[in-house]
Formats: sequence, structure tokens, C-alpha cells
Amino acid sequence: MHTHTSLRIDADRLWQSLMDLAQIGATPKGGVRRIALTDDDRRGRDLVARWCREAGLALRVDEVGNMFARRAGSDPQARAVATGSHIDTQPSGGKFDGNFGVLAGLEVMRTLDERGIVTRAPLELVVWTNEEGTRFTPVMMGSGAFAGVFTPEFVRAQADREGLRVGDELARIGYRGTQACGEVPGGMFAAYFEAHIEQGPVLEAHGLPIGVVGGALGQQWYDVKVTGMDAHAGPTPMPLRRDAMLAAARMTEAVHRIAMDEAPHGRGTVGYLEVLPNSRNVIPGQVSFSVDFRNLAQAGLDRMDAAMRAAFARIAEATQVGVEIAQVVKFEPCLFDAGCVDSVRSAAQALALPHMDVVSGAGHDAVYVAGVAPTGMIFVPCKDGISHNEIEDALPEHIEAGANVLLLAMLERAGLA
Repeated sequence: MHTHTSLRIDADRLWQSLMDLAQIGATPKGGVRRIALTDDDRRGRDLVARWCREAGLALRVDEVGNMFARRAGSDPQARAVATGSHIDTQPSGGKFDGNFGVLAGLEVMRTLDERGIVTRAPLELVVWTNEEGTRFTPVMMGSGAFAGVFTPEFVRAQADREGLRVGDELARIGYRGTQACGEVPGGMFAAYFEAHIEQGPVLEAHGLPIGVVGGALGQQWYDVKVTGMDAHAGPTPMPLRRDAMLAAARMTEAVHRIAMDEAPHGRGTVGYLEVLPNSRNVIPGQVSFSVDFRNLAQAGLDRMDAAMRAAFARIAEATQVGVEIAQVVKFEPCLFDAGCVDSVRSAAQALALPHMDVVSGAGHDAVYVAGVAPTGMIFVPCKDGISHNEIEDALPEHIEAGANVLLLAMLERAGLA
């Protein structure tokens, strides 16, 4: 049951906060380049930290740089209801990816503060370290460490291309904290919500402002190497060729077909291709390429894996080439907590906002947090479905709608004093 259904965030303040944060690392095309643990990341963190303190929130930082800002509740025994995302960006990123989730959470706190509303459970805003994985791998590093997927020691030891390590860079920018990873005062979050732009075209295509996210697609990535024989393009007859490119092209088509057979949640992408010797008049002797499979069910991913291996073996035999397949990434499908999903849906209903059930095709911090706390996500549309791009854009009314859904969902879970 939603209380305070008439309560609304300050849409202009939220939008201005997004635009102010976007000035740190701003690019000429209107995007943002704020790479994890750089000086711009420090400046972004400092600004968000200042805003949190001005909103009366108590700030702490853990040993991998995750930031936690708490608003006290009336019940000292209650576990916190949390929200958050990240403020690091892609090298040619936009103003909204990650930033919307952090600043929508801050706006929830500001709204409650100025209205004098006290919740029963404490509320917590989280800024996760290095979600993007651009400078340091793995991706979703801070939330992964929080959820116990990576050890803090492993995270701090990761180095960028210049050999600079996460632990040293955290210390350099002043965000290597003392709180133990995964330690939450009063116990693990009672619920965690993450608001995010969709990063895809589905909501915009349906003309809807809110996506109720039921889960995230599992991912399996592969490196594939096809080995044939380089030969002169002129003297070598077609039937006698061992053309690695021909085989790779047929395998690429097979990846597409396999994903189409898993509609609506199957995804299959060949995004990287390297051809050797890569000469105009030489039959390619070796092709390396990537395969990215995604599905909402592990059984579906297993089917895709088996279908790929069978298809690639058939194609290799028919084209007289060798093929090697190495799986390099595996994220199991994530189904979010039914209660948190219901809180998002009922908040949209209480606000009379048109909405639909969606799944996330991308990874988010929420996927790792879901392993240790009940979790839900809220999507809002982004223009043309474009993200990880300087032209990433969203409408102010959609940003406002998503933040209002977050406000009511968090209030429902936290209760009133």
C-alpha cells in the first residue's frame, strides 16, 4: 500500500543536478568522459559527496571505494532500503547512464528531507566503483566485491594498461575507505532499487515512460579461432580452398539464427573480427572472432551453446577448416525479487504512469546486488535506444517519472515513522 502518493520529487532540481555533474568530464559533443579512478572521477565523487552532506546524509566509503550515504530511520533495528548506481562513464559516454540512478536516489533523499518525512527504516544511497570496466576489469567491480563475487584484494590488485593499480589509484584520489566490503550497518539491505535509462529501444518503441524490470539476461561470451590455409587468390580454384573467412561468415550467420530461434529473449552478436593475413589478394588463413550470447534462462543459454558448437563443427567440416571455441565470460541470468518488482509496478500504478514489464539486456550493479539482497530495477526510455555514446539523451519528463516511481517504491519498503 503506497503512502504519500501525492509526494513528488523536484524535477527541475534533479535535471539540474544531472547537468551539473555532466560538466565534470564534459566532451565537445555533449557527452561525458569520466573514467573510473581518474581525477575527473574524484571531482565527480567530491560533488556527489558534498550534495549528500548538504542533504544531511552520513557518508562512508568501503575498501574498494564504494560510497554509502545514509539517511537515518526511526527504527534503529531496521535494515536499510537502498538505491544507487555509478558515476563512472565510458570513454565516449553520456550524461545519464549510471548518473541518473545515483542522482534520482539523491533527489529522493532531498525530497523527504525538505518535507520533514522520516521513514521507519534507514535509506541508503550507493555510488558503486568502476561499473563500466573501461579502465580496469572486471566490469561492475565495486558491486561485485560488495556481493562477494570478487575479493577486495583481487579488486585492488587489478591494473590498467599503464600498470597503475586500483588500490593505489583509490588512495591517490582519496577514496580508499576503511569499511569492510559487504559490511552494512544494521545488516544487509532489506531492499535495493536501481533506476536506469533502458539503454535500448523497447520503451521508446512502445511509447511508455516506465519499464518494470523483472530480471537481466544471462551472458556467455566466447573467443573463436578458425584456421584454414592462406593461399593466392588467383591460382587457387574455389573447390580447393580452405577459406577461414568463408567459414567465419557462415558461423556468424549461424549465431544470428541461433539467437532468433530463442525469441524473444535470445541475443547473439559477433562484434569483433580479426582476419589474417588481411590482404586483398590472399585467401584468409585465420579468422578470430567473438560471440556474445544472452538469454533470460540458463537452459536457453545451454541450448544456444550446444547449437553453436554443433553448427560450427558442421561448417568447419564443410569448408575444410579447423575451429577452436573458448568460453571467456559467464554471467548467469538474474531474476529480480518478486516483492521489489511488485513495489516498482505498484508505484507506477499509483502514479498513473503507463508501464510495461521488461528485461535488461545489459549488466548492471543491481545484478550483483541481487545475489545478497532483494533487488528491483526501474527503466526509463532513452532517445533512439542509444547509450554508451556522447549523444545519449533522455526526456526530462521521463527522468522525473522514473525518480517518482523510485520515491514511492522506496517509501513502500521503508515504511513511515
